[in-house]
Amino acid sequence: MLNISEMKRLLKLNRLSFDRGLTDEEFEQIEQTYSLRFPPDLREMLSHMVPMGTGCPKWRDLSKQGIASMQQYLNKPLQGILFDIQHNQFWYPAWGERPEDNKAAQEIAIQHYANVPQLIPIYMHRYMPMDPYEAGNPILSVHQTDVIAYGTHLEEYFQIEFNKKPYQSMDFASMKPIEFWLDLDRPL
Repeated sequence: MLNISEMKRLLKLNRLSFDRGLTDEEFEQIEQTYSLRFPPDLREMLSHMVPMGTGCPKWRDLSKQGIASMQQYLNKPLQGILFDIQHNQFWYPAWGERPEDNKAAQEIAIQHYANVPQLIPIYMHRYMPMDPYEAGNPILSVHQTDVIAYGTHLEEYFQIEFNKKPYQSMDFASMKPIEFWLDLDRPL
């Protein structure tokens, strides 16, 4: 069970606001629109409050422009990987041998990306993996292929993001392993 009142307090202290929680109907519409499922703890938080402000996903904006904007937000991790393949010679070893041609390498990356856990935006470039579909997934800071854990779970993430808990005190050993994403921060 999340401490929603503490999360609201942290948002207020950091000049972010929040709107009323999403209804079951809104969850259904959002999940269908973006082909995702909110993990149970993120769903719990969003049922009590929807963070608002710069860097917050605009879940309620289902206008044509709002959907296009959110699709860009959802696609940002893939775009970052493709950028690093093109400009920084990034290659994930489990994909096999890297083609010399960047275009061919990007096509292979796109194929493999379809099988990695989808990321759901939380705030700025912080994301929660959708899989495993259970509470307690880590929050990841994702900028291109620079990926670091930024909380072993949602509540801890808020504490770290808003300076209530030092990043160094995170219990990295207890973090759920997340296929692909956490591999980018460590050697395979």
